[in-house]
Amino acid sequence: MSETGTLPEVQEGQEPPEPPPSGPKEFPCKQCGAKLQYAPGTRMQKCAYCGSENPIAQSEADIHELDFATYLRQMADRRDTVERLTVKCHACGAESTLEPNVTSAHCPFCASPVVATGTSKRLLKPQSLLPFKITREQGMACFRNWVSSLWFAPGDLKRYAQSENKLSGMYVPYWTYDTKTMTFYRGERGDDYYVTVGTGKNRHRQRRTRWRPVSGTVWVNFDDVLVIASHSLPREYAEKLEPWDLKNLESYSDDYLAGFRAESYQVDLQQGFARAKEIMAGPIRQAICRDIGGDHQRIHSSHTQYDHITFKHLLLPIWLSAYRYRDKVYRFLVNGRTGEVQGERPWSYLKIAFLVLAILAGIGAVVALAS
Repeated sequence: MSETGTLPEVQEGQEPPEPPPSGPKEFPCKQCGAKLQYAPGTRMQKCAYCGSENPIAQSEADIHELDFATYLRQMADRRDTVERLTVKCHACGAESTLEPNVTSAHCPFCASPVVATGTSKRLLKPQSLLPFKITREQGMACFRNWVSSLWFAPGDLKRYAQSENKLSGMYVPYWTYDTKTMTFYRGERGDDYYVTVGTGKNRHRQRRTRWRPVSGTVWVNFDDVLVIASHSLPREYAEKLEPWDLKNLESYSDDYLAGFRAESYQVDLQQGFARAKEIMAGPIRQAICRDIGGDHQRIHSSHTQYDHITFKHLLLPIWLSAYRYRDKVYRFLVNGRTGEVQGERPWSYLKIAFLVLAILAGIGAVVALAS
């Protein structure tokens, strides 16, 4: 757990300075004036035209955990927020940035066209991020390998996988939570024992369970419970991209976003902690069962207290591809650090039908030969 940071107090009657709206920041090349882009896997920005490189300044500041309760009390303090110019997809609801000077594009989450009629939103500023390590070419290779491993995939899906411009680099918002939990529970402990029943040849041992009431308290500490702060991605697949190397987090800098896009969080801090509670429920239940002991456990009631709650707001790198097949959107995700691929997939019912017919024809041929 990192050192806890607190938000600065605002003096009564004093209005904190309001930062100007920040759209996508441009980084011109000092040699030729073209836009620099972040080079995945490095701490450099690189010009695609003249090859000039620009090192990204590294921050000496620690990445602090912020106190959960303090932040909720000081929501009005604007110094820890940033005003972001975003565009919203009316098809799926995703809110993300566009690259500088781009007025129209396709939504990376559902492939619908979006036009840059942006709105300004005040959001909690990210404190840290994991920069992209997997390049677009490596991400496409991972994506193609995954597609080629799919059984009964439509032929046009594999053709789609050959199009490199369909993979979008997106920094996706996440929350992490640290907390110390104390849970009081009531339940029953079951201990097995054996009795001999029956007579003669029917005599045998039978297992039975003796139950007795129990109660107790367990303590479980959690560090960096990760919660995706987006509704745009299928949570089931986004969580399968884990684990992330959160120990390698970098202090947030716009430099890492050059050439990429970032999504605004749709799950706020309190909603994120509600999801974190769901994630923590499993380990807490396991701790209760261990504390009860015996051969079987029943938990009738439990009450958990969450203390010393801290959080971080961070961005994680994901290569996205949205594929439309027969009016349905399928999303594919590539972990921008490890190359892990997860996603939804369409099925070719024509190929499945041909296979069924081939199997039936084969069975018919065997029966004919046998008769």
